[in-house]
Amino acid sequence: MSISPGTRDRLTAGLSRIVRTGRHLSVRAADAINGPLPSFGWALLVPLEQGGEQRSSALAARAGVDVSVASRQLATLERSGYVERRPDPADGRAVLLHLTEAGARALAATRALRCEWAAAALADWDEEDARQLGRLLERLAGDLDRAVVAAPAARAPS
Repeated sequence: MSISPGTRDRLTAGLSRIVRTGRHLSVRAADAINGPLPSFGWALLVPLEQGGEQRSSALAARAGVDVSVASRQLATLERSGYVERRPDPADGRAVLLHLTEAGARALAATRALRCEWAAAALADWDEEDARQLGRLLERLAGDLDRAVVAAPAARAPS
């Protein structure tokens, strides 16, 4: 089954708008909570919360960023007290990262703020529409994950 180019263009434009709005909300959330969580912090702290202690390379892969980018961002999160390092007992040369109580509080505050904004945005929606959107977004996210893995690397325009 295929969709028309017009439908595809409308969907990709809508997704781009949602991503831009999400970035804007992340910055606003960072400004609104105590001891601001940098806007990139969410992408690194959530995998730590979900997966527990891990190496920066694994965390970078889960967050979808380069290891060098994750390293710089993790240093900022560590200085803010949201992440701590300890030697990996299985490999003394490696370091494991874990979420601190301050990091967990920052995530909880950010999550609460995002929930408030979502509740306000969805105030006029009925339950079935919201559930349907949730199902479709989960499907889209899974399909996008699979497409990214299967896609060849993008080339810069000549």
